[in-house]
Amino acid sequence: MASTPSARAETRWKPRAEQTVLNADIRRLDGPLKVTGAARYSHDVRVPNMVYARLLLCPYPRAKIAKIDVEPARAVPGVVYAEPLKDVASGEGVLYQGDDSVLAVVAAETPEAAEDGLRAIVVEAEELLPPVVTVEQALEPDSPPVGPGGRGGGGPRRESEPATSGDETAARAALEACDVVVDATYRLPVQHHACLETHGMVVEYRGGEEATVYASTQAVSGLAGEAAQALGLARERVRVVTQHMGGGFGSKFSLGLEGGVACRAARDLGRPVHLMLTRKDEFLMAGNRSGSIQHMVGGASADGAFKALVTDCIREGGQGGGALPSHPYIYSVESAFHMARSVYTALDSSRAMRAPGHPQASFAIESMVDELAYAIGMDPLEFRMRNLEDEVYHRQLGRVADEIGWGAHPHKTAPGKPDAEGHAVGIGFGVSVWGGQGRPPSSCGVRIQPDGSISASICTQDLGTGVRTLVAAIVAEELGLRPTDVTPRIGDSDLPPSAGSGGSVTTGSVAPPVKEAAHAAREALEAKVAVALNCDPAGLRWKDRQVFVEGEPSRALTWEQACATLGEPLSVRGEWRAELTGRGVHGAQAARVRVDALTGAIHVEKMVCVQDSGLVFNRLAYRSQVNGGMIQALSYGLLEQRVFDPDLGLMLTANLEDYKIAGALEIGEIVAIPDDDDPRQEAIGMAEAPVIPGHGAIANAVFNACGVRIRELPLTPDKVLMGLAERS
Repeated sequence: MASTPSARAETRWKPRAEQTVLNADIRRLDGPLKVTGAARYSHDVRVPNMVYARLLLCPYPRAKIAKIDVEPARAVPGVVYAEPLKDVASGEGVLYQGDDSVLAVVAAETPEAAEDGLRAIVVEAEELLPPVVTVEQALEPDSPPVGPGGRGGGGPRRESEPATSGDETAARAALEACDVVVDATYRLPVQHHACLETHGMVVEYRGGEEATVYASTQAVSGLAGEAAQALGLARERVRVVTQHMGGGFGSKFSLGLEGGVACRAARDLGRPVHLMLTRKDEFLMAGNRSGSIQHMVGGASADGAFKALVTDCIREGGQGGGALPSHPYIYSVESAFHMARSVYTALDSSRAMRAPGHPQASFAIESMVDELAYAIGMDPLEFRMRNLEDEVYHRQLGRVADEIGWGAHPHKTAPGKPDAEGHAVGIGFGVSVWGGQGRPPSSCGVRIQPDGSISASICTQDLGTGVRTLVAAIVAEELGLRPTDVTPRIGDSDLPPSAGSGGSVTTGSVAPPVKEAAHAAREALEAKVAVALNCDPAGLRWKDRQVFVEGEPSRALTWEQACATLGEPLSVRGEWRAELTGRGVHGAQAARVRVDALTGAIHVEKMVCVQDSGLVFNRLAYRSQVNGGMIQALSYGLLEQRVFDPDLGLMLTANLEDYKIAGALEIGEIVAIPDDDDPRQEAIGMAEAPVIPGHGAIANAVFNACGVRIRELPLTPDKVLMGLAERS
């Protein structure tokens, strides 16, 4: 029995006080699979007659390829496929990183044989110097242009045309009238996504008209069409499966060069191909968060008004344009002028990474706000509230200040000093903003069997954020069940479509169609139950795996009895509805650090975040996501930095040993507080917002502790020691 949603206007989220499943701590349904190692990631897929593929990357920063001889690779035992991926006859140059650097592919019966095949390939190349791996090199008058070329950006060039906003003349005039002026440059390095599961996929194709692609992707629906085109097959004959994936953070939306090569090899061989990037390849060609250089001149009045701001910014996105929102970002400034340009280098192109551009902008503006506050001798918390129009931030900043202990903190308007043991403790703040609204196309199918089994199907991918549990919990709330009673079916392009997971849109995209489908299923089931209980369907209530007549709890059926009234399976489908979702989230963070003046070491003792998001569906998953965002910001602030040798153009951090990310040793107490004063009855994503202000708050806390203002990430001990030496 099939049904379509009815009474659409009645489909609304329950008031929070009436919810029995949602807005509580819900354990992840896939938790046991992950902690036992049973969860099957794309990297884990093994199918009969499969071969393993590896890519050969150019070893030089810039080079002109004269020869790629794959015949020696074809002679290696176990190698079944070796093909060049560059047209040598055209004399095309290559770049050190990114898609342009991939010279050849080898596939073999074992990963080891594929590696042997790569080493056997003969490449003759003319290395081109200088390497052009830094902004400074790119801007040298005699440096070769290395811009986007034929990628829609015109011919090669060193930098883009600057984009501006605001009135520069008015802003500079306003600076002249300020009581204090701060002139500073803030620099943020390139940050890698560091996905624990590298990019890639298994293409199961054996000839014929059908294929299955097991992909580590953030867009199951969208990838099916790309893979079909690469394989030369009809879209409806290609299935994409992503049951679990090990991180994307914005970098895994498209098929990518690696996916295209895997499809080509599978098509040529008529055999399944397993192609997952090596860790080194991941660093060299899988994208990154762009760096930035932000020169700011800000001015304030003695009473704490942010009067003027002039910015001149560089986006450092390799072959890409990079990302950076316009300043003054979140804060209100009476007169502001913003200018930004992209400087191109012969490196991997930047890709979207959680809240693209916002962490970079936040670090600069939060630092400037702090510097202005201290320059006029004002509490930086008070200065922030004075210059934030949205009063939601006032509430949230007050809450994090209380939680971090700002009221009892001994030095608020001037930095402290190390104690007799060389320790100094400081507190810093920051705020964030994000959108988070869902989008179509997103659909969900709910199916109830007469024996009481129930499933909810939507092809959305779970990036590790708990989408499976969300789907089950929404259905359970609607029908008075437990989340474990519902089987969520996700991560398969054969299921009803869903939007890609990026920009924190997953909750807002998935929750509405699941809610509508569950609501329609309940109404259809109530029509059957009402006959059995001889009552009006409008008077039925669902709770604790039972349905009963309101006011007469003895007139009831168990869940299984209710389903037995169906006689045949019930299937309904729900669609995305804008009125069930919203947009616009706010967040405030505080960090408390301890600085060791003898070693320069920074220990983050505590971080606190108050974050709104409309409805909170799963408080446990909510705290997990906020914690993760703060930890990523902490890691960005203290440790992460892509490092190149500027003379040789070689990356020195192309592994997880030299590229440092935060671990248990670096992470102090993390406190995530849902903003329950947010009254919105809407599904809004928020996981990217907690990534934005944490590193700025930590830098501000370091200054508050010991008076050392570090304007360049990461906040390493040497910078602390140099700053202390300059103060002494």
